[in-house]
Amino acid sequence: MLDSAISERVDTPTRLGGRTPLRSTAKDGAKIVIVGGFGAGKTTLVRSVSEIRPLSTEETMTEAGRGVDDTAGVATKLRTTVAFDFGRVSLTDDLVLYLFGAPGQRRFWFLWDRLFAGTLGAVVLVDTRRIEDSWYAIDRLEHYGMPFVVARNNFPGSAHGLDELREALAVHEAVPIVDCDARERDSAKHVLITLVHHLYTMSRARNARR
Repeated sequence: MLDSAISERVDTPTRLGGRTPLRSTAKDGAKIVIVGGFGAGKTTLVRSVSEIRPLSTEETMTEAGRGVDDTAGVATKLRTTVAFDFGRVSLTDDLVLYLFGAPGQRRFWFLWDRLFAGTLGAVVLVDTRRIEDSWYAIDRLEHYGMPFVVARNNFPGSAHGLDELREALAVHEAVPIVDCDARERDSAKHVLITLVHHLYTMSRARNARR
């Protein structure tokens, strides 16, 4: 039921200059965090699927970051998130999904613990040209016991099939891994639907054990 709700909401054209008003019936909110390595496409994913104009804390990269940020494979990147990105998707008339995109650089990882507070689940966005950048994100999520899905962002020159990626990341077979083009609204929507399904399945499994 929730996945069909997402499909209906994110396909609804935005209004008021790119701003969709929050429904007066909205009562509950679910916080989702998008994590992953530097330049993996987290800001792009939030922008592509959000029903409102996203809040972004991107800043122009400067010489001060040279030698600090590892730009191998993302040398053309000119801007970077320094705090978080924020977007919103209304799932149903009374349930809203709030998206937080975490900064990818190692020097900003200290912010992640605060972003994880109150989070229902997470998406790990992976650039397979820099798989090792995803290890910290998965370690932190497993440390918190937070449900997550993995989305392989298909950059030009990306390698590794989904099964190979699962092995490289050493994630449990129960964790969904999907393909993604963070630039495409439908593709980003599919990632969120996959996460919602995963959370719902885990919730039913917990209830069945009680």
